[in-house]
Amino acid sequence: QVQLVESGGGLVQAGDSLRLSCVASGRTFSVYVMAWFRQAPGKEREFVAAVDASGTLTYYADAVKGRFTCSRGTTKNTVYLQMNSLKPGDTAVYYCAVREGLPFAPANWGPGDYGRWGQGTQVTVSS
Repeated sequence: QVQLVESGGGLVQAGDSLRLSCVASGRTFSVYVMAWFRQAPGKEREFVAAVDASGTLTYYADAVKGRFTCSRGTTKNTVYLQMNSLKPGDTAVYYCAVREGLPFAPANWGPGDYGRWGQGTQVTVSS
């Protein structure tokens, strides 16, 4: 059974940084796209960032471009989200997700296109 476990969330002040981690187990994840979504209270789940199977290609939502960096670990079963210059608007539960298959086209994928999800980790940014 595929499992994704996120960690690294917390309460920080505006301008601070956090690094989220997601560890995948149960399958060979070198062929999976790994992505981050977030969901704030009362809002729909939204895409944040994704990285391809090799760790070479990345894609970001406009709201986080230039502040967040998505990367894969050396074993390829871990994905990170380095979040810098955090804003109160970044407050949300952050979820890790995986999708199998090519090509790498996260701009065309919504939450329903990802097959497995983690339980989420809370990020709260105070002003």
